[in-house]
Amino acid sequence: MRWSPTMRPLVLYDGDCGFCRRWVARWQARTGGHVRFLPATPPLRWLFGVRRGEARRAMQLIEPSGASFQGAEAAFRMLRFSPRRGTRWGARVGLLPGVRTVARGVYRLIASHRPMAGRVDRLLFGRGDVGPPEYRLVRWLFLRLLGGTFLIAFTSLGRQVLGLYGSRGISPVKEWVGSERLRELGPERFHLIPSVFWLGASDEALVRGCRAGQLLSLALMFNLAPRPAAALLWGLYLSYVSAGLEFLSFQWDVLLLEMGLLGALTAPSGLRPGPGRDAPSALEVALFRALLFRLYLGSGLSKLQSGDPTWRELTACCHYYETAPLPTRGGWYAHHLPLRAQKLSTAATLAMETAVPFLTFAPRRPRQLAFTLFSLLQASIMATGNYGFFNVQSLVLGLWLLDDEALSRVLPLVPAEPPRPRPLWRTLLEGAAALPLLVLGAGELLARFGLPRKSPEALERLRQWARPLRSVNSYGLFSVMTVRRPEISIEGSDDGEQWREYVFRYKVSRPEQAPRQVAPHQPRLDWQMWFAALGSPPNWLLSLLVRLLEGSPEVLALFAENPFPEHPPRYVRAVLYDYQMTDLATRRRTGAWWKRKELGLYIPPVALGPGARSHRGPLLEWSADA
Repeated sequence: MRWSPTMRPLVLYDGDCGFCRRWVARWQARTGGHVRFLPATPPLRWLFGVRRGEARRAMQLIEPSGASFQGAEAAFRMLRFSPRRGTRWGARVGLLPGVRTVARGVYRLIASHRPMAGRVDRLLFGRGDVGPPEYRLVRWLFLRLLGGTFLIAFTSLGRQVLGLYGSRGISPVKEWVGSERLRELGPERFHLIPSVFWLGASDEALVRGCRAGQLLSLALMFNLAPRPAAALLWGLYLSYVSAGLEFLSFQWDVLLLEMGLLGALTAPSGLRPGPGRDAPSALEVALFRALLFRLYLGSGLSKLQSGDPTWRELTACCHYYETAPLPTRGGWYAHHLPLRAQKLSTAATLAMETAVPFLTFAPRRPRQLAFTLFSLLQASIMATGNYGFFNVQSLVLGLWLLDDEALSRVLPLVPAEPPRPRPLWRTLLEGAAALPLLVLGAGELLARFGLPRKSPEALERLRQWARPLRSVNSYGLFSVMTVRRPEISIEGSDDGEQWREYVFRYKVSRPEQAPRQVAPHQPRLDWQMWFAALGSPPNWLLSLLVRLLEGSPEVLALFAENPFPEHPPRYVRAVLYDYQMTDLATRRRTGAWWKRKELGLYIPPVALGPGARSHRGPLLEWSADA
């Protein structure tokens, strides 16, 4: 009997096999009713000339033309009738000569061990996973939380922007973009430093930029024109990071730029699109998961490849809580845990950052496990250290390990209508935009292993062009653990004899001052003071001393208190101390959280030079009198 061309393709399967029924349910969802599935009953086997043994060994496909196929080839040919373009392309790849040969062997192996395959299937996918995963709700929630992260970032920066970058700040942006060094670069400077502040970097412009960032963040949070809002947020934050030098050079700043760029790529179009008519493509989902993979694996590899003995000996956490840039009370108490607990937490951190990232590309159940483990890791980091909005954005990025079915179990969110097919032109356009990101991301990971030894010239040109956009970055926190805690204390004096300390808002300072929970706020001066204590005095620290001698109100606002409220001091200096956490008994007896020991002068006493007011002479001079 010849199968009529007007009828749908027919798949016959073993109806007594639970594993087979589960996969038939998945294929039904993926083919969208374009293929008919029936158990291989005796009448049907007789009708189409299929022997009983063949029906039990492999699925049978009868196409409308009358051609029949079985096994892996039948599965791939059946998926060619799917309305999903990605599924059809995947089916064509499966029918390529070499791939088809491998697929046949895998199919026969699974078919001969179906009870075990069924158990593995339930372990990897769960009992309810039959339909193709959807990510419209994941995208909807991600963009809302991405807007919230940008709101935190711009609000935090707005509180410090004049003290850091204003005309009387530590590193004035206006002076930087107008410097002779940049003018010598010619038009290339606009590519190397992509920033709107080339148009003007006045104090008012810096403040307005932060306020604009807050408004755009709210627009993204409330799903108002999400695509242009995400694109503008990315461009505006890039403007600050490009011109911000040391104070905007943290890993969470470039991570936020990567997330913002991908958010603009995947955001639905329209003024109020809701969850969007188009579903995120498989390529978009892969980009987010690849970023998550690079973030965690990069951090783990940097620790293993650094050769730092504290990671090899599993003692890193014995020092971490005490030497973290801005510790918390939770970190203070964690520092007093037994050595066994410290080694266990160090081993767990390495496992989280080297083994668990590979679950990013695994089936549903392992991915959900990775989401849980990553969330626990970020929660523990939040409790023991202040890392700005890094933990928030890492949690937000982890949403892409889930799918809509997982979200719908905890959130009452259901799209009003099914997704419409994605236009081919948009798929091609997004593929063209995503390909460089994938290539650069893969190149960044391979570079950690020294591969390839010489990059292709085209890849190097792409890398050089993309570097100023901070589109693909390397990540690796605490690859070398600091085992001591040097801290800089800035002091001022009117006579060179009596010195008064400038107390920071958040940095470790007075021994009786309890560690504070600061995050998700990012106090950038306090953070950079921690880095400065690990080496020689950076230029920005000398600029900070100048501003204190001038009595700049914007810079003084970065401190907890001004010890010279009536007039600026005549001299300032920087003293280096070694800090250690007190033990529990000392804490109960004295109330002190820290004990400190003076190590000596970090910067000897300085005063304003004779030409400081006019900027025609040296700004600072070393004071022999003090």
